[in-house]
Amino acid sequence: MTDEADNPTLWHGVLYNQFELENLQSQLVRVYELLVADGDKIPFLKIASIEFCSFGNSKPFRIKVVNELNDNHDYFYIKRGDASRVYGLELEEIFSPDKISFLVQGETLIEEHIVGVPCDEFLLMNKNVKITNRLRFAKEFVKFNERCFTRLLGDMRAYNFVVEIIQDFDNIQYRFRPIDFDQQSYEGKKNIYLPQYYVDNRSLVQLGQELLTVRTTEQYMHEERVAMKKRFSVNRQRTRSLLRRMKKDTISTPNNRELLKQKLNKYHKTNAFDSSISMGDILTKHMELKLGINFF
Repeated sequence: MTDEADNPTLWHGVLYNQFELENLQSQLVRVYELLVADGDKIPFLKIASIEFCSFGNSKPFRIKVVNELNDNHDYFYIKRGDASRVYGLELEEIFSPDKISFLVQGETLIEEHIVGVPCDEFLLMNKNVKITNRLRFAKEFVKFNERCFTRLLGDMRAYNFVVEIIQDFDNIQYRFRPIDFDQQSYEGKKNIYLPQYYVDNRSLVQLGQELLTVRTTEQYMHEERVAMKKRFSVNRQRTRSLLRRMKKDTISTPNNRELLKQKLNKYHKTNAFDSSISMGDILTKHMELKLGINFF
């Protein structure tokens, strides 16, 4: 497959014989109805294409759905599910300003399409160009960075999150949204959970250093933590249920767990993580210290 500039992408068209394709298309339409309409029938839908991505550990399929009545289209993704990715999606639902629909059955994960421009492509398109409302762009990266660290979402390189461009009545606004959640509470190195340390994101950090003071940056970080506390207040039972399950689950390696305990003890200037026996324990204690609340 190629993009609009005729450059090759990592997506490949998938071919099926006619008998398989007819049955598969009807089942995929049904999956889409479950994802976006809670199973209610949506007329005039058809599957326009099925593509496979050879990059990444989830080996996703991208399904294009078209409404034949108005030619409007949408996408959804079929991926290999794992504990980190499902926990990551749940935490995104609870603690981010955005909502995302997904379905899980066994080892199969269905995700809705997250609208936005992959950040690496956005930066490339705007190289040497002063984008509109640069201050807002820098502010949103600070808040995104703080949100990822607080809920321990790792591997937020520029190609793993998108820039959502929002036309306000008098300006352009931005929002950063992750699109890959497989490094939720998995790695042992603290900096893995801070997007500011990735080389891919260097220009975002430089923009923040150019436009924001230390005091302003700290203010935006505080604002995001307050917002996360408010989101918890309306999702108390869901959050507690999720964290209880994470505490009992094995979602990383013993080495990663022990390393992260050391790093967060040093960061928070405490020994509180010494007693943590799982990544779920570590995440719970870290979020409690960052947000100044008790989940239980």
